[in-house]
Amino acid sequence: MALTSEATTLWFGDLKSGSGTTSLDSSDAGEFPVTWQARSEGAPGRTNPEELLGAAHSACYSMAFSKALGEAGHAPESLQVTAAVTFQPGEGITGVHLLVSAKAPGLDPVEFQRLAEDAKANCPVSKALTGTTITLEASLA
Repeated sequence: MALTSEATTLWFGDLKSGSGTTSLDSSDAGEFPVTWQARSEGAPGRTNPEELLGAAHSACYSMAFSKALGEAGHAPESLQVTAAVTFQPGEGITGVHLLVSAKAPGLDPVEFQRLAEDAKANCPVSKALTGTTITLEASLA
C-alpha cells in the first residue's frame, strides 16, 4: 500500500524580506520557520529546504543501511547518519555528503563499505536526488 506524506509552506512577502512556515502535515510533528536568509546565509532558529532535505535523506539512508546490514546478518547496534546538503545561491543544491558511523558487530571493513555504498545507491531519497552528487564517508565505530 502506498503512503503519501504531506508538508505545507505558507509564505508571506518577497524572497529576500519575506518569511514563512513549513508544517509537517501528515505527522503533525511540527512547524518550522523558513526565510531566504536562513537558506542563503544561515539564521538561528530558522530552517531551510536543504536542512529539511538533509533530515529526509539521513532518516532514509539510516533505514536502508539498517536493512542492508540486517539482511547480511549484522544488524546494527546503532547508526549515526548526518546528511550535509550544500546550497549555492544562484546555482542550487550542489551536493550531499553522508557521514555515517555504525556499530555493527562482526562485520569486516570491506563488507561494511560495500553495504554502505549499496544503501547509498538504493535509498529512495538518494534515488530521488539522481543528478545530484552524493558522497559517502562511512566508518565502523
